[in-house]
Amino acid sequence: MNNNYDVIVIGSGNAGLSLATTMAQAGKSVALFEKHNIPGGCGTSFCRGRFEFEVALHQLSSMGTNVNPGPLRTLFKEYGILDQIEWVEIDTLFSINLPDGRSVSIPADREKAEKSLSEVFPEEKEGILKYFEICFNFYKEASAFAAKSAQSTGEPSAMKKAIMKMGFPKIYPTLAKYGARSTDEVLAELFKGKEIQLCLSAYWCFMGVPPEKFPFSILAQCTAIYISDKPYYVRGGSQMMSQALTEAIRKAGGEVKFNCGVDKIIVENNVAVGVIDENGVKYTANQVVSNISPTMTYNRLIEKENLPEGVIDYFKNYEVGISALTCFIALDCTPEEIGFKDSFNLTYNSLDANGDFKNAYCLDSKIDPIVSTCYTVDDKDGYPAGTSVLTAGTLKFSEAWEKLTPEEYYDAKYAAANDIVDRLEKFYPGFRSHIEEIEVATPLTHMRYLGHPGGSIYGYEQNLKSSVFFFPQETFIKNLEFASGWVNTCGFGPNYLYGNKVAKKLLSEV
Repeated sequence: MNNNYDVIVIGSGNAGLSLATTMAQAGKSVALFEKHNIPGGCGTSFCRGRFEFEVALHQLSSMGTNVNPGPLRTLFKEYGILDQIEWVEIDTLFSINLPDGRSVSIPADREKAEKSLSEVFPEEKEGILKYFEICFNFYKEASAFAAKSAQSTGEPSAMKKAIMKMGFPKIYPTLAKYGARSTDEVLAELFKGKEIQLCLSAYWCFMGVPPEKFPFSILAQCTAIYISDKPYYVRGGSQMMSQALTEAIRKAGGEVKFNCGVDKIIVENNVAVGVIDENGVKYTANQVVSNISPTMTYNRLIEKENLPEGVIDYFKNYEVGISALTCFIALDCTPEEIGFKDSFNLTYNSLDANGDFKNAYCLDSKIDPIVSTCYTVDDKDGYPAGTSVLTAGTLKFSEAWEKLTPEEYYDAKYAAANDIVDRLEKFYPGFRSHIEEIEVATPLTHMRYLGHPGGSIYGYEQNLKSSVFFFPQETFIKNLEFASGWVNTCGFGPNYLYGNKVAKKLLSEV
């Protein structure tokens, strides 16, 4: 048996799968290790009764259309999996359930979004038009800056740095003005009312930080990308992408080892040279890539005496991100019967999203913003006829859950789920009476299945100090790289693309 490879990948999350696919299709010998019995990490599904539940995907970004393909559609075409998957285009970005009972839907089209929001908030029309102009300009400048930076090689001279410092605001004015500001700060500058600010800031929940800490740079780019490339869902759920990538790896000659986690990374003279799996089998490689968190990688997989100086202090600057309490719910009625018109919905308890977010440290879900996605709205053919399948949950930190006894845990878990159902009942009358199946996941559930510290679903906290230009991408051990949402913008699209980017970097260095 050959136990020597060009590349070993630890973990089959989105970036791990795309990286392994790129390397295998480039002719490299690849071994992907996964402790679970299925690929995907968060990109998986599970069954209860007659229903299959999506674990994590709300909307897929960066797809674009056949006529104007986005970067992810282009990548999946290169991988040969584009036509193996049914793509469902979504017409709306999201719907906001405001505390006063109104629901505001935002179309996935710039002109329609501007028109629709201006009709709901006529007094805010000027700010609405300016907001979308800022978002699209920001995205355009950020893309240009990233392309320019990718062309640069070596350490810039003092003169070049000085020119860059003086010229940056002129070349990238939107980036310079808004790049280091919070969502709250920018939206408060543009709008008078809190309602419109709640409607436009919804993507904060995709990163797990409240608007006061959510980088406007991420909001601006999310808004522009989802409108330009359209949001998509995958018929059959994200497991379809995970499985298609797994088969692409195998077709290209790579190996995928399920039920086979890695117990140790072998480091010799500060160089990663292989791994030992949980069965004690040793494998060697020219390159090791971790698709799990740097926290777990350095603390669990590398012997203490082999830890590089400064690595622990470096990661102390990054806080483990938030987890979630998620209800997986199947209803014995159609979405229309109880009022679900849009697939992705955000329900607010009050106009103070930052204050309500603080309940994430508590066990109950009485005031937390609720994220709910009704997949049947966009994918009626993918589920039993006359039913609805959805997830509904709140963002939660793990600490309070970790302190519970087994008996307390059971009670707290279903009490919090009951809070969510009660609150959704107010916006979707009849919701409770139509529940056929419900499964509840807590931060401890996510910790168990993902192996993430704190059950984090977004990697390290994506705040102003640890995202965008400040991701923890520094390497400390030669031939050990990272590829995941822990070192990049979290999310499905961003991490498929990032895994490919890291793979191309490694290929260029050979």
